[in-house]
Amino acid sequence: MRVLVATCSVDYAGRLHAHLPLATRLIIAKKDGSVLIHSDGGSYKPLNWMAPPCDVSVITPDADQLAAGVSEVWRVTHQKTADLLILSIHAIHTEVEHDLGEDPGLVKQGVEADLQRLVAQQLEVIGQGLELVRREFPTAIGPVDVLARAPEGGTVAIEIKRRGDIDGVEQLTRYLELLRRDPHLRPVRGVFAAQEISPQAKTLAADRDIDCVVLDYQALQETDIPENRLF
Repeated sequence: MRVLVATCSVDYAGRLHAHLPLATRLIIAKKDGSVLIHSDGGSYKPLNWMAPPCDVSVITPDADQLAAGVSEVWRVTHQKTADLLILSIHAIHTEVEHDLGEDPGLVKQGVEADLQRLVAQQLEVIGQGLELVRREFPTAIGPVDVLARAPEGGTVAIEIKRRGDIDGVEQLTRYLELLRRDPHLRPVRGVFAAQEISPQAKTLAADRDIDCVVLDYQALQETDIPENRLF
């Protein structure tokens, strides 16, 4: 990876045209061929960039560019779209080049698969006396995250999301319509469980007679006992 702090201007030509006037910016040229230009603001998002696959070539400025103070020009061309990113560099203030090696990738915690497993192990967070039927219970339109047997009879279909919105409630509604056709499962109650549930989703769930449960991932994780894991 090559990282530079440089005074530069940037021109982009492709589906649209964009120009960054002369200023001091952070330039990142990655091993995968991508080039990103950042300012000291705007959080993580670059001002402009070229994603791989692309070709990067450094060319000598012409007479007009030299007269304007340009010391080198980067020409970044996308291999598939022919989009073009031109960096006109006037001065390089800091430059670092380092091989970062292979990255193991981001390990996410609290994703829906983790929540599903933890809820299936700890059904008491949904309701007392529930017994697991199975995770990923199949229906004709997709699997229900968790299906449990209720102590009073019938079953409970549990749809699990990290962030619960109206679409999730609609999804659970469709599952319930199918599950309630099976006399072996009736009556079927729906539970919409998520770490966060929007007010609109709560309102729709109440209208559909679906219970909402807000999940505490940290608490579920703290009581996660490896020897009790289902699979």
